[in-house]
Amino acid sequence: MPEQPRVIPRRAVASWVLYDLANTVFSMGVVSLYFSLYVRDQVGAERADSTYGIITTISMGMIFIISPLLGAMSDRARRRMPFLIWSTIVCVICTALLARGSYLISAVLFVIGNATYQAGLQFYDSLLPEVTTEKNRGRISGIGVGVGYLGSYVAVGIGFLVPSSNKPLLFGLIAATFLLFAIPCFIWVKERGNPNPRPIFGWQMVRESTAQTIRTLKEGHKYPGLLRFLFGRVFYTDAVNTVIAYMTLYAVNVAMARGDTVAAGENTARLVMMSAITFAVIGGFAWGWTVDRIGPKRTLNIVLGLWLATFALASSIGFFQLAVGWLYLVGAMAGIAMGGVWSADRPYMLRLTPPDRIGEFYGLYGMVGRFSAVTGPLLWSAIMFAVVERGGAHVLTGQALALLSLLGMVLVGWYILRPVSDAPRDWEALRSA
Repeated sequence: MPEQPRVIPRRAVASWVLYDLANTVFSMGVVSLYFSLYVRDQVGAERADSTYGIITTISMGMIFIISPLLGAMSDRARRRMPFLIWSTIVCVICTALLARGSYLISAVLFVIGNATYQAGLQFYDSLLPEVTTEKNRGRISGIGVGVGYLGSYVAVGIGFLVPSSNKPLLFGLIAATFLLFAIPCFIWVKERGNPNPRPIFGWQMVRESTAQTIRTLKEGHKYPGLLRFLFGRVFYTDAVNTVIAYMTLYAVNVAMARGDTVAAGENTARLVMMSAITFAVIGGFAWGWTVDRIGPKRTLNIVLGLWLATFALASSIGFFQLAVGWLYLVGAMAGIAMGGVWSADRPYMLRLTPPDRIGEFYGLYGMVGRFSAVTGPLLWSAIMFAVVERGGAHVLTGQALALLSLLGMVLVGWYILRPVSDAPRDWEALRSA
């Protein structure tokens, strides 16, 4: 008797997509916008880039180390959803407490909150097979990206409603909004579950999971293209994660170089972000459709080409101190490209992943993403320290050089990925080979 096709309720798909909106409220509101401005308020414009880079590096370093272990734990557990719920709750609590104590306490809260947000992304991505089929995976992933970026409107909108000086209220509203939009996913996304759950706590689990990860890396030939994809992903996500983190500071400095006040510069940064968000929403839907039409690999190649053009134009603005209006074009290009990266990236990874080890492999996927999020801010901070703090150059010149380094990262990532096929794998045949 032929197997009946799996029926996925629409409310499960909608709830999964809505979580993308929820966590984008955090990533845009805290990581990309307001916490970097909070740091700027505390340490000054000259030290803001390097200081924020160090704080971000510490946070991403934590999750880089534990990502494979978290993935292995979720593979062993009966369900992945409790991991997503608890990581979200911890992130929400840390966000709600930002800017309510000393600067040092807020920095520690950001480190923990961002690390748990990143862990939640890992669990969220691994739930994609529960709400999709092979035929619609690109489209649903793209819808998630497109709807997710609507969360950026929410985050920017909160900044317009609340005075920028009232950071505690700002972060509190972001935390409440994150939780509100996350709850439907917790309730309505139903997993098929793990038929063979194993203990997820204790040293035995740590030893087994670590050994399994090492074995996977050593036996990369059994998973065609996996290790090369992960290595290439380090470079292009390095560039994307870094520009997301520093886009606000860059926009403020461009505006101030043209004579604006700090407040006017922050307003310009919000408007540039709105431009990026608008095109990211459109891009998410369009790229998701493109993935299903031409495949994730070809789609990602087009997107990386767009990133090269975006970084070239963005760095020119800093070098030649071009008019602020050019920032809006950069924002539009970056928005379209951001929507494309995540729309193609997740389906590409699933093509390289055996179905019974999604958690573990997404742990590796998350690990390289976190590694790039460590190295990117470190590289940016090092360039700013050497060129601006020690060399005495204008802040915009340092940031323009940093943007050129990101262009180089994208180019390296594209070159590494060239041989990796996105053709569906016959995992049974590969296991018996």
